[in-house]
Amino acid sequence: MGVHFQKGALLYDQRRYDLAEEELRRELAEEPQSAAAHGLLALCLAAREKFDEASGEAGLAIHLAPDDPMSHYAMGRVMFDRGRLDEAAASALEATRLDPEDPDYWALLAQVRYEERRWPAALEASERGLEQDAEHLGCNNLRAMALIKLGRRQEAGATLDAALARDPEDALSHANRGWTLLEQSEPRKAMEHFREALRLDPALDWARAGIVEALKARHFVYRWMLRYFLWMGKLSGKAQWIVVIGAYVVYQLLRSLARSNPGVAPFITPILVAYVTFALMTWLAGPLFNLMLRLNRFGRLALSRDQVAASNAVGFCLLAALILAGMGLVMRNVAYLLGAGFFGVMTLPIAGAYRCPAGWPRKMMGLYVAALTLFAILFFVFAMSHSPRLSVLNGLAWTFVIGVFLSQWVVNALTQVKVRR
Repeated sequence: MGVHFQKGALLYDQRRYDLAEEELRRELAEEPQSAAAHGLLALCLAAREKFDEASGEAGLAIHLAPDDPMSHYAMGRVMFDRGRLDEAAASALEATRLDPEDPDYWALLAQVRYEERRWPAALEASERGLEQDAEHLGCNNLRAMALIKLGRRQEAGATLDAALARDPEDALSHANRGWTLLEQSEPRKAMEHFREALRLDPALDWARAGIVEALKARHFVYRWMLRYFLWMGKLSGKAQWIVVIGAYVVYQLLRSLARSNPGVAPFITPILVAYVTFALMTWLAGPLFNLMLRLNRFGRLALSRDQVAASNAVGFCLLAALILAGMGLVMRNVAYLLGAGFFGVMTLPIAGAYRCPAGWPRKMMGLYVAALTLFAILFFVFAMSHSPRLSVLNGLAWTFVIGVFLSQWVVNALTQVKVRR
């Protein structure tokens, strides 16, 4: 390897990807057939989100050295960053086949399986890597992450404690230890590890997200909601749908039973109210408690741009609903009360839009919210006309109400999408 490659590799390890790219291009100007340089350049380009160029460089590396596991590793890394998990898995498997003794390749495979929500497969891949190097930080962290999802929190904590004993300066280990403590309902201890993770790596979003959850978990209500969110996060996409649909079916059965048997209605009604309240909280708890964090100096800094935007949107809708409701009650004006209802229920699809992955899923949900708003505007326009047609008003009103109801199912589908870049 030339001097430019060595400099590029050093700069890549330091996450100075722009400078590393310059050195690697100098290397390729002198050695255009260097598969290693093409592969490392692909990793630099992927880190800078130049995905088309990164794929091209990784493809060149494989073309020049099809039996070099590093070339396939580079392609797997690029495909993983692009959200193309099937292709990433294929490349990672090929790298491990060519060199089963390199723990980095097993760590990549474990990361792909983890993202696919295949927790046992992620655990197996990470342990295969640890067979080659028991102190490999990547494999240890992925093993702990898989153990958490499998409900084996004690083992995960022990794994991370051992990793931190060997390297107390590893930011990812601190962040994962924080999430383990959150699973054990210890937000204060978790906060210590998240703070340390961000001190070591200020750009680590995994730790920043953990800090936000730990701050919100100080509140009793959100602590219980967080338990539910973490539990749902362990389930596969199909299992999540079973839980959501199953709960709704039970709700409808209980509601039907209460209607047909007035004697048991007083016992069933509290359950129905609790279900509706809980369902609303699963949608609104995040942005509402993020809105509360805006008043906290440290919490305000920890919130991501999306979390700030979601809390702003939900807060605006709730404020508008309260103001219009107050005006409607004071002035005895139905139009103001209908406006309050519109802003109140729109908090649900708006909050859901920010739960969708950035890219086309969020844009699609944005269009959905725009369509609901359009139906509401048409309703008010027709309602204020001189001779409103009742059939048109009913049609617009029911379309809006059904649309708001269906928005939760649309969001649940879009949140499970893996955006390919």
